[in-house]
Amino acid sequence: MYLINAKLYKNVIQKSVQFCVINFYTMKAIQLTQFGSTDNFQYTDIPVLPLKDGELRIAVKSLSINPVDAKTRTGKGAASAFDPSQLMILGWDVAGIVSEVAPGVTAFKVGDEVFGMVNFPGRGNAYAEYVIAPAAHIALKPANITYEEAAAATLAALTAWQGLVTHEKLQAGQRVLIHAAAGGVGHFAVQIAHQLGAYVAGTGSPANKDFILSLGADEYIDYTGNNLAHHKGEFDLVLDAIGGDNFLTSLDLVKPGGSIIQIPRGLPEEHIALAKERGVKAYFFMVQSNGADMQSIATWLKEGKLKPHVSKVFGFDDIVEAHQQIESGKTKGKIVINL
Repeated sequence: MYLINAKLYKNVIQKSVQFCVINFYTMKAIQLTQFGSTDNFQYTDIPVLPLKDGELRIAVKSLSINPVDAKTRTGKGAASAFDPSQLMILGWDVAGIVSEVAPGVTAFKVGDEVFGMVNFPGRGNAYAEYVIAPAAHIALKPANITYEEAAAATLAALTAWQGLVTHEKLQAGQRVLIHAAAGGVGHFAVQIAHQLGAYVAGTGSPANKDFILSLGADEYIDYTGNNLAHHKGEFDLVLDAIGGDNFLTSLDLVKPGGSIIQIPRGLPEEHIALAKERGVKAYFFMVQSNGADMQSIATWLKEGKLKPHVSKVFGFDDIVEAHQQIESGKTKGKIVINL
């Protein structure tokens, strides 16, 4: 018997007796048997583990897939958090219903609709029917968004938020360039920068021009041509979700005293030194699970200041197709898996 059984779950919620029965059941999960290709995914049944103080259990309705999921699957990304000799379950972004709370949890109760990025950059174990999350990583889901939209507004939204708000403290009137503005991080970054009063330019393919402008960008720049060459030294901040050699392009676009945030990977020392020579601050940061930031995002979602774009929804059995899509590098907004 699986805990996901709808009739049992309904009775558990109504009678609030899940504390007594939950540990006697198993749940479905997607295991990664070893680092490598999507062939290494395996659907399996695993025990539902007990909670520790400060944790809650989420009956997952939707989860989202990020580029870091695919990188971690291959042994890169956040792979250092996993031991290949033990059970490996990927994923960090979830939205669902609280099914159990442990001692010390006062902000949430059974039946609450919640969402969040769990334990990043550690082990989130999100590819499962039930996910254990520290209460400090979770926020209440606004009633005006779906579970799919909530799951989408987690790691990518937090990355954009922490980059622009926490690290850069972006101010009204500053000029910001968002590379890959139609992507997961990019489409949130455009909206956040716009709401903060910045002048926002976004790069993308011609097919995504209207989408990028609809997010609140003041200017669209076609990256397929030589259009960026006309914007040298124009920006206070460049948010680069592409990385690699694109850094050198970004460096030409920043004013002295400005900043480059590179998202996908670390910066080599020579790039940091080159930026310093030009009076530019260049750095990489890794997003961190943070319930307070999630609550800020929840408020913006509730107020309509932020809108996740979900381009495709997969089923739980379609994990291979979902990873292939995210690896294509052509995802507009976010992709989501429903359970």
